[in-house]
Amino acid sequence: MTTAPRPAAELSADEARRIALRAQGFLGAPDRRAGVRGVLRHLGQVQLDTISVLARSHELIPYARLGAVGRRTVEDAYWTEGHAFEYWSHAACILPVEEWPHFAFRRRAYRDRPHWSHELSDGAYEAVIAQLRSEGPQTATELGGAKNKGEWWDWSDSKIAVERALMYGEVVVTERRGWKRVYDLAERAIPDALLHDDMDDTECLRRLVRQAGEALGVGTRADIADYHRIKGEAFDAVVADSGLVPVTVAGWGKPAWADPAALATEPRGRHRTTLLSPFDSLIWERPRTERIFGFTHRLEAYVPKPKRVYGYFAMPVLAGGRLVGRVDPARDGRTLVARQVTLDGPKAVPAVAQALREAAEWVGCDAVAVERVDAPELAPDLVKALG
Repeated sequence: MTTAPRPAAELSADEARRIALRAQGFLGAPDRRAGVRGVLRHLGQVQLDTISVLARSHELIPYARLGAVGRRTVEDAYWTEGHAFEYWSHAACILPVEEWPHFAFRRRAYRDRPHWSHELSDGAYEAVIAQLRSEGPQTATELGGAKNKGEWWDWSDSKIAVERALMYGEVVVTERRGWKRVYDLAERAIPDALLHDDMDDTECLRRLVRQAGEALGVGTRADIADYHRIKGEAFDAVVADSGLVPVTVAGWGKPAWADPAALATEPRGRHRTTLLSPFDSLIWERPRTERIFGFTHRLEAYVPKPKRVYGYFAMPVLAGGRLVGRVDPARDGRTLVARQVTLDGPKAVPAVAQALREAAEWVGCDAVAVERVDAPELAPDLVKALG
């Protein structure tokens, strides 16, 4: 593990928290002119997920930072004019198209060491490439069907082939259509100036470590490496030349690194009040969320219902730079239903009410109903605050 050199700064836990909030776009005036594409470029990635309760996670990310930007506007910002592509980063993520060269290390790794056990019939790979070349962008269904008639992972030959071509970089996902991936040839979808694997692994990793550090503001080895899911040893090999500077943070107990630009000015400005997707990069790493906010959060969608504590898709509530509660949302017609609300005391009530009202308006609901509050004595105050 890397031993950090003499720190460039000693930060309090509060300073580190505010640096992280500003870096992630939650402190200070949002860049509305840059809009959704600006959020994507700044974060470097936006995670995708199949769950859609209030909205899908990739919609919730810009909403949390910019406010009620139109949902169609969000999709168009990602998927029109060749601004983005989908690939494996922290998970399946939307990435700015200019990041394509920096994932050459991962494409090479997939080509050298395929990580799955799916067998592929002779000629199937070439047939999919030929069909995309002659017919243009297509979904797996249009390519011949995504699945055989077996279990979930019983993929058809065409699905195996196109996913392998995606990992290798010969094919690109250029949009989601009805949540289905739309595949196209990289030679068509990626601008010529970016369509190369010229960067060696060290250059790619150095760039991604720097980008992760900028997006996080300040982080430990694990925080920064996890952002694009690179190995700790790879982080160790490049961090000294990444441009990030070593810092210490009171109470963290681990070496940390920061974006020097984040240290240059004191984080100031207006705090966002909003519901957060569990897949938001501000909170997606549980140990970091606990370290920065003193807030333990776990996505319970895959937890058996009797064992859930906070709800299926409990969304943390950010207000005043703190995580002040959770809301497990649902929709019933034009009513946003807060199935379960967890509040960090009476002071959290106005912020949670504001976050619920704004979210309801954004998704086209004109009422908010509260089913259960963890502290029943606060339920009347919350209902009153909702108006």
